Amino acid sequence: MFDSFRLNFLAFKKTFPAVLVMALLLVFSMSKYSLSQEVHLAILKYSGGGDWYANPTSLPNLIEFCNKEINTNISKEVETVEAKTTAIFNYPYIHLTGHGNVIFSPEEAENLRNYLIAGGFLHISDNYGLDEFIRREMKKVFPELDFIELPFSHPIYHQDFKFSQGLPKIHEHDDKEPQGFGLIYDNRLICFYDYECDLGDGWEDADVHNDSQVKREEALQMGANIIQFVFDRSTIP
Repeated sequence: MFDSFRLNFLAFKKTFPAVLVMALLLVFSMSKYSLSQEVHLAILKYSGGGDWYANPTSLPNLIEFCNKEINTNISKEVETVEAKTTAIFNYPYIHLTGHGNVIFSPEEAENLRNYLIAGGFLHISDNYGLDEFIRREMKKVFPELDFIELPFSHPIYHQDFKFSQGLPKIHEHDDKEPQGFGLIYDNRLICFYDYECDLGDGWEDADVHNDSQVKREEALQMGANIIQFVFDRSTIP
């Protein structure tokens, strides 16, 4: 069911020594995930003072929802990973959230770029106050790319759950319409950024934000769409 990462060897051989390239090729040696193979997701830890650790119950709840509703086999153990490490290549999806400053070192920016080019996926959820910082830092990662707003027809909104008007509005923030932005590299969506939406808050335990069951369900369904898109995608226009 799920396509695994496809390591772009040409992109890596100019950057990494041969031994490391071979190690990474082993990580990506499976051509497909099956439903019996357990996969892991991770939260991205970053510097700068922002609370990367916000929403501790969100990913576990999303994983539980996905395993039940779209038949994934994702480990309930959520990992924490730093952008500078080769460990990020173990995860098909990494999640970044928070309220404040984000700083990527040159080493982190380069490694994150290589991870995304190789087939990894970054989901950024603005927990309020993240926007100016994440836009600045992702320019370090991909100077040549800009976030573009995805049309409501994009496949990420039309997986098992249909969102014909794009992202659901979960939290008020600045009372703007929610927007879903993406970074497109080589005709592939490699990063999805939910803004003025706060999907991560919507995934949290019900008593954390006292969101209605309807809002929590919308957030979890959209999150499941993202996960399904990540694992099912090949080349997405």
